[in-house]
Amino acid sequence: MLSGTMLLRAVVLLLLAACLPPSATAQTPAPASPAASTGPVRVAIAGLVHGHVTGFMRRIQGRGADLELVGVYEPDAALRKAFSERYQVPEDKMFASLEDLLQRAKPEAVAAFSSTRDHRPIIEAAAARGVHVMVEKPLAVSVKDARAIEAAATKGRIHVITNYETTWYPSHRAIWQLLKEQKAGGALRKMVVMDGHEGPKEINVQPEFLAWLRDPVQNGAGALFDFGCYGANLMTWLMDGQRPIAVTATTQRFKPAIYPDVDDEATIVIEYPGAQGIAQASWNWPFGRKDLEVYAERAYAVATGGNSVRVRLPGVPETTAALGDVPLDERDEISYLAAVVRGRLTPSGLSSLANNMVVVEILDAARESTKTGKRIVLPR
Repeated sequence: MLSGTMLLRAVVLLLLAACLPPSATAQTPAPASPAASTGPVRVAIAGLVHGHVTGFMRRIQGRGADLELVGVYEPDAALRKAFSERYQVPEDKMFASLEDLLQRAKPEAVAAFSSTRDHRPIIEAAAARGVHVMVEKPLAVSVKDARAIEAAATKGRIHVITNYETTWYPSHRAIWQLLKEQKAGGALRKMVVMDGHEGPKEINVQPEFLAWLRDPVQNGAGALFDFGCYGANLMTWLMDGQRPIAVTATTQRFKPAIYPDVDDEATIVIEYPGAQGIAQASWNWPFGRKDLEVYAERAYAVATGGNSVRVRLPGVPETTAALGDVPLDERDEISYLAAVVRGRLTPSGLSSLANNMVVVEILDAARESTKTGKRIVLPR
């Protein structure tokens, strides 16, 4: 017969192996119009200065069944030429004007790979034509821009998706299933999110990418915005979308010769009723990391990257959890975007505009805290 401890451990493993899709990423299907229910989604790229565009292109190549690249906008002629040659995109699909792209290519969705500051004008232009938009994290450089984006999206009746690598982590789905849906450990008390790498220059990002990451106007800040957004996004999700009570942050510049105008080290403390979040954002980690620790009243779960979760429940030694399957429409940002445009999913949770409006509010307050040295209470 199994001992009590062995039985409890077996139950934990079975629960996590099942790992049904969490409500944070499982979406409520939205009705699709007949005209938008079949065929590959016509997608365009807006901007080539964000290095993540290379990963996006790798994933969309050979995916003609659900997505078709119809055009690419980039004002820099040299970047346009290099991109066209590298990915064999015909010249008639390359545009120097966003308006020309939208008018002539007629995309159903735009994937933006611009600086964060340029998210707003791209979304406003697309929304005016009823075109859905996906941007790389974070949504905006300020609350003012985020509100303008929200207004444009509402008026244009479009979806705005913010893409984070961590949204697609099976490890995070397992944590949600265990601690949120099954409530295995009681109320959440502390969340610690550690994100970053050795630094953008140190990992050899593209020159055009590095240029705007080091610009506080284009990026909003340095590591504070670049990686602090992950923690704000995950905490807002785990706290069911509620706005925090207050935000306190500190930043440092360990490498001023490389990053003279922005921080390269940041810590954000986020206060909720009954819970606390700590986001550690850094361009100084010895190795790249995206780790999440969640502590409840009687349990904890620790995700190290996307495919590893350690769990401890009352009376059970720490266990490495098995991970469940991810639905096809939620395996990556491209599958998700296609499902949203075709009406199979409605953005919610980590990708949603509602979540990311709160994220920008947290980042804006964190930036203000670093300037003033004060705890910033969010207006109610």
